[in-house]
Amino acid sequence: MQRKTINDETLRMGVDVLAERDSDLYRIRDRLGYPPLWAREPGFASLVHIILEQQVSIKAAATMFERLASHLESVTPELVQKAGESELRQVGLTRQKARYCVELANRVASGALELLKLDTLDDAQGRSHLLDIPGLGPWTVDVYYMMALRRANVWPQGDLALASALQDIKQLEARPTRDEQLVFAEQWKPWRAVAARMLWMHYLDARGQ
Repeated sequence: MQRKTINDETLRMGVDVLAERDSDLYRIRDRLGYPPLWAREPGFASLVHIILEQQVSIKAAATMFERLASHLESVTPELVQKAGESELRQVGLTRQKARYCVELANRVASGALELLKLDTLDDAQGRSHLLDIPGLGPWTVDVYYMMALRRANVWPQGDLALASALQDIKQLEARPTRDEQLVFAEQWKPWRAVAARMLWMHYLDARGQ
């Protein structure tokens, strides 16, 4: 089965479809235009970067990733393995994230996980391979599928920025729960990843970022 993916052209197409379907998304497009693609190269380094983004700001994670890349000279499974958890912690990673990165490096270096082959697998099968690795929960896997594999219909479960954006545009009294977010996102299929990009754009703009 062909899977819908996002590039510059299909991103704009998806935004226009969603703007016709949802008046709140129409207002985001009218005010801010089209969101960035926010694409990343598939592979180990991108997944490490997403691990670093867990529970912290995008800016803080980017700073930490740059520090890690500078220290190692390149973020590869072999160099992360060689550094080990203690050296990663000296760079500034938390104990937990250092363990996650080393475990991921072990799986990739051993051939147990072939990241570049994920795009050839059924999404459910590919996701199960990633979710089997410590530290790779649904949000991390969703963001990898959204940004690295550019799937059009992925919704990052439990994303706090999306919850805040939904609260803003839908004028909700409280931030929606994970399940409530999924109910809103249901109407945006098969462009949920495009809707997420629009909401992230709104979130960043509302906070002057």
